[in-house]
Amino acid sequence: MNNPLSTAVAILAAAALLAVGYGLGSRDGGAGDDENENKPLYWVAPMDPNYRRDGPGKSPMGMDLIPVYAEDRSGGNDAGPGAVSISPEVVNNLGVRTAKARIGRLPATIRTVGYVQYDEDRMAHIHSRVEGWIEKLHVKAAGDPVQRGAPLYDIYSPELVNAQEELLLAAGRDNARLLNAARSRLSALSFSKQSIDNLLRRRSVQRSVTMYAPNSGVVDNLQVREGFFVKPDMTMMGIAPLDSVWVVGEIFERQYSQVRVGDRVEMALDYLPQRRWQGQIDYIYPSLNQRTRTVQIRARFDNADRALKPNMYAQLMIDSAATEHAVLIPREALIRVAQQSRVVLALGDGRYKSIAVGVGRIGEREVQITDGLTAGDEVVVSAQFLLDSESSKSSDFLRMGDQSHSAQPDRVWVIAVVKTLALESNTLTLAHEPVPSWKWPAMTMDFSLQSGVATAELAEGQRIAILIERDSDNRYEVIDIAADGLIPENAAQGSSADKEDMDHSGMDHSGMDRSGMDRSGMDHGGAVEGVSSDDSGHEQLQ
Repeated sequence: MNNPLSTAVAILAAAALLAVGYGLGSRDGGAGDDENENKPLYWVAPMDPNYRRDGPGKSPMGMDLIPVYAEDRSGGNDAGPGAVSISPEVVNNLGVRTAKARIGRLPATIRTVGYVQYDEDRMAHIHSRVEGWIEKLHVKAAGDPVQRGAPLYDIYSPELVNAQEELLLAAGRDNARLLNAARSRLSALSFSKQSIDNLLRRRSVQRSVTMYAPNSGVVDNLQVREGFFVKPDMTMMGIAPLDSVWVVGEIFERQYSQVRVGDRVEMALDYLPQRRWQGQIDYIYPSLNQRTRTVQIRARFDNADRALKPNMYAQLMIDSAATEHAVLIPREALIRVAQQSRVVLALGDGRYKSIAVGVGRIGEREVQITDGLTAGDEVVVSAQFLLDSESSKSSDFLRMGDQSHSAQPDRVWVIAVVKTLALESNTLTLAHEPVPSWKWPAMTMDFSLQSGVATAELAEGQRIAILIERDSDNRYEVIDIAADGLIPENAAQGSSADKEDMDHSGMDHSGMDRSGMDRSGMDHGGAVEGVSSDDSGHEQLQ
């Protein structure tokens, strides 16, 4: 009886152990599948996304590599590098709005400012053709109105007195040739025909001669007063008409190719908002203002009622030639940085991606896109800067232009301070100054020493100059040391000369742990040049 019972108990126990073992094996197998799903695709250096390895380790700068997972690359969907996914609640809180790219012609109206000026084509400058003294001035101040033929000033000139006497002598001899010569001389000296006829009729020389206005207008730039002695090379005054005026406006350099002589111009003034003046461009100035980088255009406007005054400020709307049909997006959707223009593309289902685009003309409300978008693509027009910053962490374009090492030197000298010596492992921990040619900030990091580099005289806290070499695998090694802390003469400078260009001085990366956090708690694992974090944790373009 005992033997069969023992056998049954043993069989049941064995079955239970098998069941338990199967359950454990199933759970272990599921954990293994999850681990495979979450396995990193590769590992990258925190300060150089182009430095990739298949497993964990140290970057050339001595920092721990950080893992990149599949969801980091695609945002959980097959949208390519740089795509990010945002929950509907966050989209609503951010106030994300989108608009569709469309095919159309960019409105060609150019809005600018201008200043009213005299019509210089019709402006007269008054000069005396003889030397003499102003005995009476009929216009007293700049801005006085004058009519054509009205007296301007009386002048006493010995030359004019002599010319009148010559005319009377020629008339007394009844010599037609001498008479015509004397009349011509007086006319050349601005003696009017009426004054010559009066002189021949009265047979009396005028000591003081009156000069008259050659055209109608207002007096400008009055330079004389009664009693002045004047010469022919002196500008006495100007007379400017006001029945038509010039308005000189300025357009940006990029708009220069859009305007033509004859384009219609509409003008408005703040003090008469209900009125509009119509004119046209009659001249485009040939040179560019070096200080403002603008080109001047000139338009002519009728001013019969004298409502327009010189030096008034005006708003101009120029109707230039319309552009060809192209892809257009709202102007606020465009993100412009130093060497690149981008938009944030809405992919649907809460996914967004920042992409580079080519930009043509920029209008008042819309922008012409030459490359990167097609009609129907949906772009973000609000909160796009936050989305662009998040997308750019892992996007497939470089944030600040070409970051390739081909244009960078392989060796640079830099000033550094020795922190720790580990001669048994042939390494140094150094706090070095910025290296602008490699886009390095000032920081503390570990360096390996090339075999044969003299280290006998080194001590902690010593200021030295080091020559760093980078190989094809982006490994960095100290190949020479100047112990006096001075970069040798004729050495290639790549460190401290442009120190003011770096704004990350004082960063210490020597204490980073495996999570990418330094001793102060600052996360540098996803740092990208040109990006900083604000108080809310969002990255912003500098």
